[in-house]
Amino acid sequence: MSPTAAYPAPAQAPAPESGQGYAPESGQAPGQTPGPAWSQTPRPAAAPLTEGRALGLSSLVLGLVSIFAGWTFFAPVAGLVTGIMALSREPANRTMAIWGIVLNSVMIAGWVLIGLLIVGLGLALAPFAFVL
Repeated sequence: MSPTAAYPAPAQAPAPESGQGYAPESGQAPGQTPGPAWSQTPRPAAAPLTEGRALGLSSLVLGLVSIFAGWTFFAPVAGLVTGIMALSREPANRTMAIWGIVLNSVMIAGWVLIGLLIVGLGLALAPFAFVL
C-alpha cells in the first residue's frame, strides 16, 4: 500500500461560468466564486479602551479626591481644567468629564462660600476686636 493511497484525491473546483472570470480589481483568483462585498474589506483594528480616557478619568478622580480630602484648593481647580479639556478632546468620554466638572465645581463653590463666610465674620466682628 502506497502512502498516497490512504488519502482521496482533492476535488476540483468547478469551472467559472460566463461572466465569472478573473477580476484583477477585485483581487479574486480565477475559479473563485465572489463572496459578499463586506467580507473582502479589511476590518479596522479595535482601539484600546484606555486610549483617550486620561483627561476625563483624571478629572473624575480629582473631583472625588477633592471631596474626601477637601483641605486643598488646587485639586478641584486642576480637576475642573482637565474636565473642560476632556469635553473638547475626548467626546467618547463625556460622562466622566461631566461628572468631574460637576464635582470640582461644587468643591470650588464650597471654598468660595467658606472664604466669604470667613471674610464676612471677620468684618462683622472687627468692631469688637478693639474693645481693649
